[in-house]
Amino acid sequence: MRALARLAAVYALISLLGSAANLLTQAAVVSLYDGAHAIELSVLVGTLMGYPIKYVLEKKHVFGFQAQSLGHDSRLFMLYGLMGVFTTFVFWGVEFAFQYVFGTDGMRYLGGAIGLTIGSIIKYKLDKRFVFKQVGA
Repeated sequence: MRALARLAAVYALISLLGSAANLLTQAAVVSLYDGAHAIELSVLVGTLMGYPIKYVLEKKHVFGFQAQSLGHDSRLFMLYGLMGVFTTFVFWGVEFAFQYVFGTDGMRYLGGAIGLTIGSIIKYKLDKRFVFKQVGA
């Protein structure tokens, strides 16, 4: 039980770091660019910022996985990203729903945080089963 609690805490911390990178990047993009599709651009750039951070940290500290080669690691990263497509749509759906309903940046960021949390839980299960699976497991 203690190992499970530690794993949950480490995963939560990494999710928090990835989410913070995502949301802070969004805020930076919106502050630098307020033209057409600024919100959509900020969400996309924020997502692109958070994924590599989470991949590297989760691979090592959550799944204890070591790729066999650079090519293997590249394939894992692509599979990791593919698994994230669905969860990204969950995150974006919640974030944009909050934007639509409340119409403020603060509530959009809250929706983003909620969406990222839901997506992270789903993503963990997908990654454990399909990405960072141990051979013979």
